[in-house]
Amino acid sequence: MTLEGHACAFGAGTIINAIATWKGAAFGIDLKTFADVELSESESVITGSIKEVPEGDTRLIERCVELVLGRFGLELGGTIRTWGEIPLAGGLKSSSAAANASVLATLHAVGETMPSLEIIKLGVRAAREVGVTVTGAFDDACASFLGGIVITDNRNMKLIKREEADSRVLIFAPSKKAFSADTNVKRSRLIAPYVEMAYELALAGDYERAMTLNGFLYCGALGFDTEYMLRALECGVKGVSLSGTGPSYAALVKADQVKELKSAWESCGMEGRVIETSINNSGAISFKREGSS
Repeated sequence: MTLEGHACAFGAGTIINAIATWKGAAFGIDLKTFADVELSESESVITGSIKEVPEGDTRLIERCVELVLGRFGLELGGTIRTWGEIPLAGGLKSSSAAANASVLATLHAVGETMPSLEIIKLGVRAAREVGVTVTGAFDDACASFLGGIVITDNRNMKLIKREEADSRVLIFAPSKKAFSADTNVKRSRLIAPYVEMAYELALAGDYERAMTLNGFLYCGALGFDTEYMLRALECGVKGVSLSGTGPSYAALVKADQVKELKSAWESCGMEGRVIETSINNSGAISFKREGSS
C-alpha cells in the first residue's frame, strides 16, 4: 500500500535579515512551492527530486520526510518531489517553503498532525542539519508557513508577533543565484548595532522603513548594488530591501507604482526578471490531489 501526501507553502520577502542579530522579520508572498510524498513499507530510503533542478541538492527535503517519520516511529521509505514558482537561491525563501511543504505533505501522507510552530521547527531543524542556512531561518519559515508579517527571535525560535497585511509586492530576481550558506557572516555581524535599529522599527510596526534600512545595510555588508533600492525610492516606494542574502530585491508597492517601478528595474541592465505578486496571509496547506486514493 502506498501512502500519498500533497502540500504547498509560500515564499517570503525580507523585512529584517536575522544573520546579524538572530532577530528577523519577514512577510509571506503569493508564490508557491508544492511537495508530493509517496511512502511505502516496501521501501527503506527516502529519495528526493526537485523539478526545476534535476541535479539539485535534495538533502533538505529528504531530511524533512525522515524527521517526520522518526517523530512518529514509522519505518517507511519512498519519494519526495518538489516544484513551484519561487526562484531558487534568490533570497525569496525557496528552502523554507520546500521544507514546510515537505513536512506538511509527509504528515498528510501518514495521517498525522502537529501544531503549526512544531511543523515549522521541524523544517528549521532539517535545514540546520543539512547546512543550507546560517540562522535556521525561523523568521522565513514562519512567514512561509503562517503567511502575513512575522517578527521572530531565531536563536530561541520564538514567534514575537504576526499580523496580516495587504500590499502588492514587486520583486526583481536576477538570473544569478546566491546561496544562504555561502553568506559572509563575519561582515554581516559588523552591522549588527544598526540592524538592531531596523528591528526596533519593525517591532513598532514601521515595516517599510525597517526593510529599507535593512536593505541598505546588507547591500553594503554583502556587496550588492543599491541602485535597485534607489530606483524604488525614486518611484515613491517606502519599503524596499535586499531579500534575504540576495540577490533578489523586494518592494512593497501601491497599485499605481507597479508600472513605473517595473520599468525602472528593467532599465537597470542586470539580467533577470520582475515578478509581480502580493503579500500572502493564508499560509501553507495540505490537500488531496484528484485521482489519488
